[in-house]
Amino acid sequence: MANIKMDWQKNLLIAAMVAVIVLLVIRWEEFQERQAETTAEIAEEQVNSPKDSDIPAVVSGDVPVTEIPGQASPEITSTQVIRVTTDTLKVAINPTGGDITEVSLPKHYAEIDTPDQPFVLVNNRGSKTYTAQSGLIGPNGTDSSDGRPVFTASDTQYQMSEGQDTLQVDLTTKQDSVTVTKRFTFYRGEYRVEVSYLIENGSSENWQAALYGQIKRDSHEPDTANGFGMQPFVGAALTTNDERYKKFSFDDLEEKSFKASVQGGWVSMVQHYFISAWIPAAESQNQYYLRQQGSQDIYLMGFTSPMTTVAPGESQAIAVQYYAGPKDTEALEAIAPYLDLTVDYGWLWWMAKPLFGVLKYIHEIIGNWGLSIIALTIIIKAIFFKLSATSYRSMARMRKLAPKMKELKERHGDDRQKMSQETMKLYRDEKVNPLGGCLPMLIQMPVFLALYWVLMESVELRHTPFLWIPDLSIKDPIFVLPLLMGFTMWLTMRLNPEPPDPTQAKIMKLMPVVFTFMFLWFPAGLVLYWVTNNTLSFLQQMVITRQIEKSDNAST
Repeated sequence: MANIKMDWQKNLLIAAMVAVIVLLVIRWEEFQERQAETTAEIAEEQVNSPKDSDIPAVVSGDVPVTEIPGQASPEITSTQVIRVTTDTLKVAINPTGGDITEVSLPKHYAEIDTPDQPFVLVNNRGSKTYTAQSGLIGPNGTDSSDGRPVFTASDTQYQMSEGQDTLQVDLTTKQDSVTVTKRFTFYRGEYRVEVSYLIENGSSENWQAALYGQIKRDSHEPDTANGFGMQPFVGAALTTNDERYKKFSFDDLEEKSFKASVQGGWVSMVQHYFISAWIPAAESQNQYYLRQQGSQDIYLMGFTSPMTTVAPGESQAIAVQYYAGPKDTEALEAIAPYLDLTVDYGWLWWMAKPLFGVLKYIHEIIGNWGLSIIALTIIIKAIFFKLSATSYRSMARMRKLAPKMKELKERHGDDRQKMSQETMKLYRDEKVNPLGGCLPMLIQMPVFLALYWVLMESVELRHTPFLWIPDLSIKDPIFVLPLLMGFTMWLTMRLNPEPPDPTQAKIMKLMPVVFTFMFLWFPAGLVLYWVTNNTLSFLQQMVITRQIEKSDNAST
């Protein structure tokens, strides 16, 4: 029975590798929930704001501030909303508070067949809540117990013209002898907006307040959900002194709030392909908080900056950056340290980032993302060519031993000790390592899993066509790639030694069918990678198997 045991161990390892892939895809959401639960347990302090308020009540240094009750923004007509259009952003600003209530992305469509309808990231339409709020709190803050300020602007429509690199939108309010200007600065080709408060203190006393910025959102699912098994993380994320990238699901925030003091830093709302984030000044010590608002389906993710003092007759600016757009690793990395980690490659990020760099470089040369995926898969297979060859040779030798193993089973099947002795002797005589086919594959697995997450997280694949496929980020509309994946998997398994156990053999034969069914709804870019990898693996294994068969025939 030793041969059965050894083959069972070998196939168990193969099954384990398959299980890793399946679990990573289908159970990704559950994994994130467990990870986030652990993170929430670490958070020991709750934010000191009452649960019914959406305005922060504490600032840097624990300076007490008059509590501002939660207030619903007054209803405003479309003519009152200030609308800004650039080449990359369409933004709606509510004059009450100067909050960003809507952000659309003209270069990213809602659906591939509706290019005239941009993807809406920040959205307060219908029953959805998603707003980027900012203001001034403290002794002289504009946001007080009386409510939020109502700003005025010179126009309600602003558009970046051709040849214009920046666009400024000024909103103004008065506090007796103090003029507060809330300035939004937009940049051509960027998803970054600078939000500045310009304080002109015309009074005879010091003016004091602190800047806050927060994202106010409910738990609605984003419109970028992608197919069976694809459950990317949706929730809050920030950087802390202890963790470069720390994330919380909405369920975590229901259980416990979180706060931290960080120099610089950022706080964000993360979803598949897109992100919005507040990034305060890098040199300031900022207080971050994440919490649920009361028992409502509303969650606040924000920061407060240190207190700013403006002397009588003086002017001063307080600024923060706001980003709302795609998860572009280069752009995010340039804005703030570790913000690019919101492109979540999981625990294999250290391997996935260089893989994406190579993929992007190949695309710059080829100019086609589908061909770039194929080229990168070929390069990786070439790097592991010798290691794969070792694995395939071991499998081929095990396949050659199948008749002898069957003969041993028939002869000594009832005598386990004798069967074990004869099996080990057969392996020694034939110079075969029954685990030799699995270990090289295990070594390669992290690389292929990292590439898997690269393809899943890359916004560059969204709405990118390839051959008959209109969008590499969604399923193949006619299921050609999943069927090819199942066929190449079946071809490859035919070259492997069949398990001696009949039940196990039947299970292995069903695996191509099961995987084909699963991959029917997977993004086409991921399936293209698997088809390419399976095809290369089959060709290499077939060549090696034939070489060994020819060698055996020549020796006889």
